[in-house]
Amino acid sequence: MAIEARLDAVGIIVADMGKALAFYRLLGAPVPAGAEHAPHVEVVFPSGMRLLFDTEAVVRSFHAGWEPPTGAGRLGLAFAVDSPADVDALHAEATADGYRSELDPFDAPWGQRYATLLDPDGNGVDLFAPLPS
Repeated sequence: MAIEARLDAVGIIVADMGKALAFYRLLGAPVPAGAEHAPHVEVVFPSGMRLLFDTEAVVRSFHAGWEPPTGAGRLGLAFAVDSPADVDALHAEATADGYRSELDPFDAPWGQRYATLLDPDGNGVDLFAPLPS
């Protein structure tokens, strides 16, 4: 008998829960009020997709030898917005708020307006919207 596994959530390990949640709130994530001080937070989007946030201390509580990775992140998240102008505006708002840009907005050859921000833990977070035909 084959067992079917279904992707249910994406987990992110964070150094500072408050900083991480502020970044994802800026991108429209429905972060529960007061979650900044919790060691584990689940954010459920209207689509049913879930982002799970755990502090480094939580991970070490069940994985004693865990150490944060060094170098560039290996996790990439992508947030769709409605228009190319929205990519530019959200990127500008995030960088004005002090978040780092990895790729400034550009018209990608695959037909999208595209940009990449870095969350407070260095994970790449893409913003994209279809270019007009």
